[in-house]
Amino acid sequence: METLINADFDQRVVIRPTDYQWVGSPMPGVSRMRLDRIGDEVGRVTSIVHYEPNSAFSAHTHSGGEEFYVLEGTFSDEHGEYPAGSYVRNPIGSAHTPKIGSDGATIFVKLHQFHEQDQAQFCINTSKQSWYQGLVDGLTVMPLHEFEAEHVALVKWAPNTQFNAHQHWGGEEILVLEGTFYDEHGEYPKGTWIRSPHLSKHTPFTKEDGALIYVKTGHL
Repeated sequence: METLINADFDQRVVIRPTDYQWVGSPMPGVSRMRLDRIGDEVGRVTSIVHYEPNSAFSAHTHSGGEEFYVLEGTFSDEHGEYPAGSYVRNPIGSAHTPKIGSDGATIFVKLHQFHEQDQAQFCINTSKQSWYQGLVDGLTVMPLHEFEAEHVALVKWAPNTQFNAHQHWGGEEILVLEGTFYDEHGEYPKGTWIRSPHLSKHTPFTKEDGALIYVKTGHL
């Protein structure tokens, strides 16, 4: 029987760090905070995964693709080392064997959410990429990937920035990486994950600490 966690994509979901419930994985030293899931060990999954120093995960193939962002430490596999701030896409059919060094690692990862024709495989070290002016003063954007309706980016909010009211065609997913993100529905500190459904609306802003967010739109 498949596991269902936040599987109704018509519902808004907010998970703050105080809500995290870590569960073990099949491999020692690797634990997971499941944000949404449809399926068992292999399925459509969004999660935060923590690797203890010098831990490893068995070789595996991404039957539905893998997207991840390194939150802390350094993630490593036979293809390279990915420090904090790395954004990696491994398309359907790719494979690797994670092996983590002495720093450990924490990643935000999405599995089985690739379009079958989206075959781009790459790594972006976001600490070395350019930022572009956003739609309002105080907002800068770093595009990471787009395919058809799906768009992925980092968005940096200066302190006390106000954005326009807007509607999410195809939904919106946010992970707060730094600072505190706000809208009329609530306050979202670092580590908060927000999934807003198709045609949802909000008017986001920041206060004195600003914010850095990972944002994906158009995929729900």
